[in-house]
Amino acid sequence: MKTLLLDTNVVSYLMRGHALGRAYRPLLANHALAVSFMTVAELYEGAYRNNWGTAMRHALDKIQHSFIVVPSTLELCARWGEVRWLRRRQPIAPDDAWIAATAIEYDCSLVTHDARDFHSIPGLRIITETT
Repeated sequence: MKTLLLDTNVVSYLMRGHALGRAYRPLLANHALAVSFMTVAELYEGAYRNNWGTAMRHALDKIQHSFIVVPSTLELCARWGEVRWLRRRQPIAPDDAWIAATAIEYDCSLVTHDARDFHSIPGLRIITETT
């Protein structure tokens, strides 16, 4: 079974039952699903920014049971540095660089709805829904 790394926006769509979440489900079927530690951090940031209630934050706490959460490692830090260097002429946001580096380091395709954020990164495979 192939592992896919989900970008924060796709996880958010799935959690909220958004129409785009339903559009992505067929692409995710029969795969192991992983998220970067950075995606978890971004989701918590969104929860605080949007003043989520207890029930929504509890659902977010359970994310570790829904996905493989990939932690930071020394190798991943080195890959992040490489991604940032490769995109130095077209800077990539630090959080997106962590997600891209995770996908490359662990040889996973990245499932994102913002493919343009990840353009021109050698070795990064993107899966997106064009709805």
